[in-house]
Amino acid sequence: MPPMPPGAPPAPLAPPGAPPKPDGSLFLTWLRTPRPDAPPGIWRLGHRPRPQETVGRVSDRALLTGAVAALIAALLVWSLWVNNLVPHKRIPLELVTPSDWWGFNPPRAALTASAVYDSVFATLVLYYFARVGNWKEVVRRYVTDRPGPSRALRAAVLGALVAWLVVWHGLLSYYKLAVSVIPADWFVVPGDPVGTVHRLQILKIVLTVLALGPFALAGDWLGLLRGLQRPRAVAEHPETAVPEPVTDWPDLHAYGQSATAERLAEEARAGRMNDVDCVRIRRAWSSVVADPARLGAFTSAVRDDGARACLHPSGQRDLPIRMAPHDLLTAQVRIGRYADVERTPPARRAAGAALDSGTLGTSLLVIGPSGSGKTEHLVRPICESVALQALAGQAALIVVCAAGTPLGADQAYDIVIRPGDRTSAYDIDLYGGSDDPDEAAMLLADVLAGDWAEVELRRAGTVLAQLLGPFRAVHGRFPSVPELRELLDGEPSALNRLKAMLDERDHSPLHRELDARARQTGTHGDPGILLADRLACLDRPAFSGFFDTSGDTRPFTLRSLDHPLRVRVDLPERAHPEAAQLLARLLLAQFTASTAVRRDRSLFACLVLADATHAITAGSVRALRGLRESNAGVLLSLRALGDVPEHLRQPLIAAVGCHAACSGITTWEGALFAQAWGTEWVETTEVAKHTVFADQPLTRLIHAVRKLGTGKPVTTDAVTVRQVERERWSASELAHGVPPGHAVLSLTTVQGEHAPPLLVDLRG
Repeated sequence: MPPMPPGAPPAPLAPPGAPPKPDGSLFLTWLRTPRPDAPPGIWRLGHRPRPQETVGRVSDRALLTGAVAALIAALLVWSLWVNNLVPHKRIPLELVTPSDWWGFNPPRAALTASAVYDSVFATLVLYYFARVGNWKEVVRRYVTDRPGPSRALRAAVLGALVAWLVVWHGLLSYYKLAVSVIPADWFVVPGDPVGTVHRLQILKIVLTVLALGPFALAGDWLGLLRGLQRPRAVAEHPETAVPEPVTDWPDLHAYGQSATAERLAEEARAGRMNDVDCVRIRRAWSSVVADPARLGAFTSAVRDDGARACLHPSGQRDLPIRMAPHDLLTAQVRIGRYADVERTPPARRAAGAALDSGTLGTSLLVIGPSGSGKTEHLVRPICESVALQALAGQAALIVVCAAGTPLGADQAYDIVIRPGDRTSAYDIDLYGGSDDPDEAAMLLADVLAGDWAEVELRRAGTVLAQLLGPFRAVHGRFPSVPELRELLDGEPSALNRLKAMLDERDHSPLHRELDARARQTGTHGDPGILLADRLACLDRPAFSGFFDTSGDTRPFTLRSLDHPLRVRVDLPERAHPEAAQLLARLLLAQFTASTAVRRDRSLFACLVLADATHAITAGSVRALRGLRESNAGVLLSLRALGDVPEHLRQPLIAAVGCHAACSGITTWEGALFAQAWGTEWVETTEVAKHTVFADQPLTRLIHAVRKLGTGKPVTTDAVTVRQVERERWSASELAHGVPPGHAVLSLTTVQGEHAPPLLVDLRG
């Protein structure tokens, strides 16, 4: 088979002996793989839903034991009946028939009535013991619920056994009934016993066919025959075989663009299209449907470029490497497999676990120590998924991580920002692209003092607004880091110089702001000094030239999330840990602020904080709740909840909709998750052992001998079954019961659907 283009989705290999497929067979197989609707968190590509098991489902051992016991009891009752061991069994029959039928030479009508009577009794016995033994459930579980050939074979074996016992062996009286009902001259040939035997054999064959009828329906024999005849017909007459569909663009055909659809289908058959191309062109077509004026540009692009039409501005059609399975048609990334354990619902056992934009839109909090696999098995797959969606024009990705974190090569991103690195081609806008001094002041106040309980955010925002407003009015821009630090320190020369540059007549309110700032400087409780100390970590020689507001550099602002960008920010966590923490907090605050005011919310915006240590503030926790309606989400990865201020831990867990607790968390962290996940009603069985006291001498002797042999007194069990309310996951289970490489994952979608916290094997 010719080589596939990079990034083509994997597909099952062809069976041995199958003819070679066209070049694009792998892509077409992926495209046509069914994706049934499934609850949130289940990998839909090729998913086969399991039948829902009822709560009171009988185990296989109990079901078969009951069925066999009922069959033995039915045979025993029938044996007593046919051997005339049931007293007065013919009294009901004699009451409804003439008395002269039951002499020494009964007529043929009496024999027929007796056969009917016995058949009715046999039917009642079968019906009663079939209900008692739950034979219907046995047939459903072991015959009708089996796939194709196995179902037909099991039904055939069961039907042959029943036909042999009833018709050929004469176990029940149905064959006798048929012989009695049919006129004797139909199968009795006078003077020709061989002919009579042949006609009786034909009668048995007819009865056998009738007996096999229900089993043929239960085994779906006709469906199996049709499936066997279809490949034979194709092999004998290949020219009459129904061709495989060659196009998967029904929307274009319905719109009258058959030529465009055929052009794309030819690209798919030739192997020149991958999953990113497919999803990107589909999104472009959806924009054409919304705005028909774009139809001409779309058709010309497809005609000229084929699968390369409507490319991402970077010109890339795939990532350099993929480390996780992705399905762009459903925007899912597979992160593992649900554990096949008792507490996992039957519908999810051994099913693939996946995340998509619908669940990430409620934000995801990942807790786990170093080495628990959260970066490799959760953070990086999510980064890849959103980056692929960005190439398809569906998402915008911002990744914030420490320098050197393995979250993809530089070629997988459009913009790579390295604060403190002179070679970085891009800078960070300290004010998030805002033009409003009050808005920028509140944003910076939450970043600089949001994690300090002793500093009131309102006062910190007022201090910054008193400085940013006058400075912007004078210079037409916001101050740089050294300039802002100088103003926050309350340097009299800086304040006087700024005040002198203001026109007292045109900017009298700003004069009052500066006078108020000058009076507050150095007083007790002035937050200006604390803000300046926090800002000093960015006023270092390594950051000179960064956060420039003069317009000479290329600052990146999160206001550009209306475009399908892929951005990675490498923080200098080793050389400047405090600055890295401050920048992470700054980017989180700017992201939540920019997504709330963006106009085009068709793109899913995702911020990934690979290490959210000390990045959580009260303002960011409040802002996380509003991301759902903005089609945006945040992935927060933490080594421990101790990195979050104590008063923000519970609000943070409540603000995000998805949680992942990896192996190795502590018991007190597990207690917070257990409290957030709540309780459920479960059925518990309690067994109490009570000592048996015997009154009879013989019984006492038997008990004494038994105690001497076993060393234990004779007891009886008292079983109590009741419904109790229990935590879904206890703190101890989360701390000690999660195996390495696993995580307990709970999901919530933006539509409000919930998936309970379940154990996921991240390596599956």
